[in-house]
Amino acid sequence: MHEDPYPVYARLREEAPLYRNEELDFWALSRHDDVGSAFRNGRTYSNGYGVSLEPTAWGPKAYRTMSFLAMDPPRHTRMRALVSRGFTPRRVAALEPRIREITRLHLEPALEGGEFDWITAVAGRVPMDVISELMGVPEADRQEVRRLADVLMHRDDGLQDIPPEGMAASLELIGYYADMLALRRARRTGDLTSALLDAEVDGDRMSDEEIIAFLFLMVVAGNETTTKLLGNALYWAFLNPAEGAKALGGAVGPWVEETLRYDTSSQMLARRVAEEVEVHGTRLPAGARVLLLVGSANRDERVFPDPDRYDLDRDTGEMISFGRGGHFCLGASLARMEGRVVLGELIRRITGYEIDPAGAERMHAANVRGFAHLPMSVTRR
Repeated sequence: MHEDPYPVYARLREEAPLYRNEELDFWALSRHDDVGSAFRNGRTYSNGYGVSLEPTAWGPKAYRTMSFLAMDPPRHTRMRALVSRGFTPRRVAALEPRIREITRLHLEPALEGGEFDWITAVAGRVPMDVISELMGVPEADRQEVRRLADVLMHRDDGLQDIPPEGMAASLELIGYYADMLALRRARRTGDLTSALLDAEVDGDRMSDEEIIAFLFLMVVAGNETTTKLLGNALYWAFLNPAEGAKALGGAVGPWVEETLRYDTSSQMLARRVAEEVEVHGTRLPAGARVLLLVGSANRDERVFPDPDRYDLDRDTGEMISFGRGGHFCLGASLARMEGRVVLGELIRRITGYEIDPAGAERMHAANVRGFAHLPMSVTRR
């Protein structure tokens, strides 16, 4: 499934649009219309137990690490309003020059040798530096924070839960952010952590526990997914030379958008049925667990003609990679900006590149799809 889930998704859409897995006790929706409707219907499809079916991550206390991603209104509405006071469009837009600087800082040394691992040299470092700079994580600590995030996300084959080393990494991260928050409480700086301490809506402020949970969510959701986007973009452009030529020719925006549709980082998100609902003639009881297969929805032939073709000229307006409705991804604009900046800086410096697919190594995680290693060679301009 991790190597290529898309043939299975196609079968699900055709043969079992509402799929039942008795062994692991979940249902799955695979068609675009069904996934989109579930995203928009938060009253029926609740986020209150989190977005991952892993036993340790699923439950009424999921918000402790997943912040407002694991909340329903009115708690979600309150938290999102407070977070938005710090995570403003202006703050995100102001990051672009710095994202460009960070990209060049990692890209230039990598290109000098002509051969390098795209993930470890660039794609894994830029998003972590950007998120860390936004939150106020010192440069000296960023490599260790990324290592902990990688340990937290990794799953061995057959494992159905967060491993002990992942739990230990999550506790280390929470402890790190608690210490960082204490420092900001004593002395504010211009970062997002300081802004969250001062964020207020009608006299309401975030607690320390709520801020720590949001910072934890940012390092997982805001870092890993963008890293995987950058890797997937290079991989699929290389395997589709005609589209790769368009990308190298400057079609960076379409390159990002089609990659988000064709092979999105976040493949699936879980929901809990809050009130009985009928889907495809079957009644799902309250408490049922449902997986929304985002990766499948983006390949639905009912919405995207010839969906298994990687095509930078297609209309991607209906893609569902960032969700829909009240839980639409708060970091969507930042992820897109990082994608455009990093890939744009790369193509300005090269005339071509090659990837050895046999040397590409996938990361294995519950919800996220992409590469842990992607060795490449480049031809400089």
